[in-house]
Amino acid sequence: MENIKVNTPTVVVVFGARGDLGRRKLFPAFFDLYSKGILPDKFKLLGVSRAGISKGEFEEVVKNSISEFYKGEARSEKLAGFAGLSDYLCGTFEDFEMYKKISEELLNMDREFGVCSNKLFYLAVPPKNYETILKNLDRSGLTIPCSGAEGWTRVLIEKPFGSDLKTAKSLDRLLGELFHEEQIFRIDHYLAKETIQNILTFRFTNTLFEPIWNNKYIEKVEISLFEKLDVSERGGFYDGIGALRDVGQNHILQILASIAMENPKELNAKNIRAKRAKVLSELKSISKKEMQNSVVKGQYEGYLDEKGVAEDSKTETYFKLKAFLKNKRWKGVPFILESGKALAESKIEAKVFFKEKKPCFCAAPHEKHVHQNILTFKIQPDESIMLQFYVKKPSLTMDYTEQDLTFKYGGDALGNVMPDAYEKILFDCIVGDQTLFTSTKEVMFSWKFITAILEVWQNEEPKIYQKGSEGPDAS
Repeated sequence: MENIKVNTPTVVVVFGARGDLGRRKLFPAFFDLYSKGILPDKFKLLGVSRAGISKGEFEEVVKNSISEFYKGEARSEKLAGFAGLSDYLCGTFEDFEMYKKISEELLNMDREFGVCSNKLFYLAVPPKNYETILKNLDRSGLTIPCSGAEGWTRVLIEKPFGSDLKTAKSLDRLLGELFHEEQIFRIDHYLAKETIQNILTFRFTNTLFEPIWNNKYIEKVEISLFEKLDVSERGGFYDGIGALRDVGQNHILQILASIAMENPKELNAKNIRAKRAKVLSELKSISKKEMQNSVVKGQYEGYLDEKGVAEDSKTETYFKLKAFLKNKRWKGVPFILESGKALAESKIEAKVFFKEKKPCFCAAPHEKHVHQNILTFKIQPDESIMLQFYVKKPSLTMDYTEQDLTFKYGGDALGNVMPDAYEKILFDCIVGDQTLFTSTKEVMFSWKFITAILEVWQNEEPKIYQKGSEGPDAS
């Protein structure tokens, strides 16, 4: 990616620029692209929020954010150069006059560039603000491209995309009325993580695993997203959303789709997104009768005492569920999906368990030899791909031992520094590649599966588990 230069003049308008997302992710990611010489020579970053600060003060916010969260070396001259490309407008999202000010500012930038620039509108705001901002962008004419030949406009929307199937359909209907599909970039930044992207390369570029990537050879798949941290100061935001909406409907199901999808044949957004959507459409609904044996809802002890959490809240901070796909390749193979907060460790990984070899090629058939090849995609931390296999011990007997074959991203394994997920997202949006952004069909099929569970367990009491444990005993 470092050898790719984007040449067309581009302006990025960040709504909610003073928020945590801009500070921790967006500004450092843009700076990384700037430092590598990938951003256009003619580039501007326009921050928009309600905070009453000046352009100079916003530049300091940008510089401080990069200094705090940028993973590389941020030299002072580079830092000052990037911060100087930023501007700022104060106003509320409801105030239509503010959108007129944005329009005037963008016209001034185009005059400075001497050409109509591309416009990228990033909604780094809570979902409750989406409708207001989108309607005002449309009403003000800001989303109308300059012409068919230059000056595209695009909108980036963070997850969660709705809170259930009904609200997702409503938001999608609004987007469909205001924008063309090629203008809409729905973000699930997990799709941009290097290890998840590599699942497809690993499967479809190597002939080793694809012939056995089916129910004849695979026993089960486990996808885990564990966090040691609790909800901390985010109780007011998290309560009512819960783990299943927060990471189950998007991150975990997207990992599942990457593992289970069919070969897209061609490396393009249309084919890949269609194959992911096909997998999600084949998720078998969990009936009310099956819930007891297929789903566990948990809440860590002390959650009700967190700031902003209702005293009688039934919001889950943990879930574990068993999903199945209705297709020939994966018939009967359980996908165990699990996530939670305040657990014993923080990790994100997907494990593919291959069926045990029978009969066992063992020295002592009368003994029980439980052995299984396991392929692990470690997404975070220690990003790697690991295969567990068995070999004979160097000895006079035929005893075997377990070994691991591992490829690690850390330590600059391929001579390149691994790009941050948001760096990849921003780059792809600027060049117009929607591969790592979810399509309408993906969003709807995933919400259809998750909403059926939410409707059954909304009033169900969660199983209580201790902080620092592995979750509820019932799991």
